[in-house]
Amino acid sequence: MEKWSLMAMAVLLALTVRWAVSLGSYSGAGKPPMYGDYEAQRHWQEITYNLPIRQWYFNTSDNNLLYWGLDYPPLTAYHSFVCAYIAKLINPDWVALHTSRGHESQPHKLFMRTTVFVADLLVYIPAVILYCFSLKETSAKKKASTCALCILLYPGLILIDHGHFQYPLSLGLALWAVLCLSHDWDLLGSMAFCLALNYKQMELYHSLPFFCYLLGKCFKKGLKGKGLVLLAKLAGTVLVSFAACWLPFGTDVEQIMQVLRRLFPIDRGLFEACMFSSPTHCPDKVANIWCSLSVLIKIKNVISPRTQLKLSFAVTFLSLLPACIKLTVQPSLRGFKFALVSCALSFFLFSFQVHEKSILLVSVPVCLIINEIPFMATWFLLVSTFSLLPLLLKDELLLPYAVTTPAFLAVCLASFSILEKTSAEDLQLKAFSLSLKGYVSWFKSFPRIVRSLFLLSLSLMGVLSVLSAAVPPPPRLPDLFPLAVAVVSCLHFLLFLVYFNVVILWDSKNRGQKKIS
Repeated sequence: MEKWSLMAMAVLLALTVRWAVSLGSYSGAGKPPMYGDYEAQRHWQEITYNLPIRQWYFNTSDNNLLYWGLDYPPLTAYHSFVCAYIAKLINPDWVALHTSRGHESQPHKLFMRTTVFVADLLVYIPAVILYCFSLKETSAKKKASTCALCILLYPGLILIDHGHFQYPLSLGLALWAVLCLSHDWDLLGSMAFCLALNYKQMELYHSLPFFCYLLGKCFKKGLKGKGLVLLAKLAGTVLVSFAACWLPFGTDVEQIMQVLRRLFPIDRGLFEACMFSSPTHCPDKVANIWCSLSVLIKIKNVISPRTQLKLSFAVTFLSLLPACIKLTVQPSLRGFKFALVSCALSFFLFSFQVHEKSILLVSVPVCLIINEIPFMATWFLLVSTFSLLPLLLKDELLLPYAVTTPAFLAVCLASFSILEKTSAEDLQLKAFSLSLKGYVSWFKSFPRIVRSLFLLSLSLMGVLSVLSAAVPPPPRLPDLFPLAVAVVSCLHFLLFLVYFNVVILWDSKNRGQKKIS
């Protein structure tokens, strides 16, 4: 009973923080004509409830795609329809066709915030709880509650879901998929990930680790025996899952092609993650390599959109290739979780049309390994939250950011004593250090160097946060602080990418892993 009491307290605290953040502003509040992501979600409810399915993704007189047109897969649309059905029962004005555009009221805000809470309670939070209880590395169940508390208090996800406004369903479903694979429920895990991918196409960030891990398991079992059977079952599960999600659109090829065009609008260019460059959205200030390089080289003025696509694909593919090969050849649950981080980070840094919120696709897998590398995981999660600062400032979420971020750091310090976990062995770099000539003298001071870099990083992020919030930029450089945040975050992420790949490639022990047979 004690373990459940501790877990209940952790969940209650996490819910309280979410509720407090939800009381504040949201994306685009009171900022016509486009408003923000809050209005996008409301508008999708309006469209899905009032229009037939065949019109959801097409530009018509009743569905202007230039005004927050649907650009997510079918499960997002179905979820919007369910929310709209409930909204209609409460107040039909909330989803009335045309006349509800830009609707803002306290009752409606309460309704929308509640839908996010329900998604959290039904999908994301249960997956976190069960995952933490399933960890083999935890020596005591008390550790499970502290691990869950740290994950559930990660400020980036709270500020985006319950502040800015979005649903945690795709990340929650992906987490369920990881949980299923950790129990060798491969078919259920595949189905859960297919649902995640059919809710948001950005789950492609995680697709290669899932594919390589399961393919590696099939190879280990032998493709002339059990492995072939498993491969056939997995292929069937994927096909059935996708067919179920796309069934209403499957009767017309043009319907499918239009949905795909909405999901992957490659003609927008390398930087345009969103069609709109409104006051609530700043697509060119993302902490990835292309936006950082654009400070020096205006890539979109030099290279055509098609060439940009090919370049980003090539760099992304090369950056994630080592981790994927290692995972396929030596499939292990531990390697799978680290590959989720590495591959998602490669996508974020180098891929096409990246939104600043996409860093959450890296952060949630990092949360899954916070018990293994608490120091580096905490550091990464703090940087990822900092990278969202320009977006949070636009949404007037400075106060929640200033409270939740130090609170998260304090919880991690208390739960894992992270400043004492900086040795090469604690950072999973022992094998790498042994492969370096002359490592003995250098690695003696390694913990001190790492702690110093961490404190320097915190200081830099703190100073930039204060400057961004309190100091007006020079008139000639209005984007100075957002660019500084993006570049500093990008440099951090590049170093983290190297670190995670080193851990993956030099890990030959696969400690604590069940033998795949």
